[in-house]
Amino acid sequence: MGNGAVNRTEAPPRGRLLRIGLAVATIVILDQLLKIWAVATLSDGPIHVIDNNVLLSLARNPGGAFGRFQGMTTLLAVGAIVVSILIVREARNATDRLRLVGFTLVLGGALGNLTDRFVRSPGFLRGHVIDFVAIGRFPVFNLADSCITIGAVILIIGTLRASAAPSSSPSS
Repeated sequence: MGNGAVNRTEAPPRGRLLRIGLAVATIVILDQLLKIWAVATLSDGPIHVIDNNVLLSLARNPGGAFGRFQGMTTLLAVGAIVVSILIVREARNATDRLRLVGFTLVLGGALGNLTDRFVRSPGFLRGHVIDFVAIGRFPVFNLADSCITIGAVILIIGTLRASAAPSSSPSS
């Protein structure tokens, strides 16, 4: 394709994929290290950070976000696998940096919580996710949950920004 045209079927640059992979791995490793710390430290009771408003308190979540979908752990794990595959496919084709950051955060968070589903009790694909940050009446969460939420917000902003941008095609 000459004259500056872009071939959309080309593979993304290896450096970009490597950076995304390293960022996702960093999120998963940090999330798991924090969860190991939480299990070791918070098993005897919560740590009050700011009175009773901000606590570090151990919780084991067999359900989905905010404790919903209890008893559906295996289905949630399989769903997370499918969503992760779809995110990887979308991220490979994305060129917008904002969307790439959003995909990276969501994927890192999803894989962080999925790791719990694989390795934690009560067993493979049924493991409970470790949550430990409690703020006010908001449900207890972890780093992976934060990454998923922030990444989703970034993706929404990116989508709204793209749909609000003027079309680059000439009018007829």
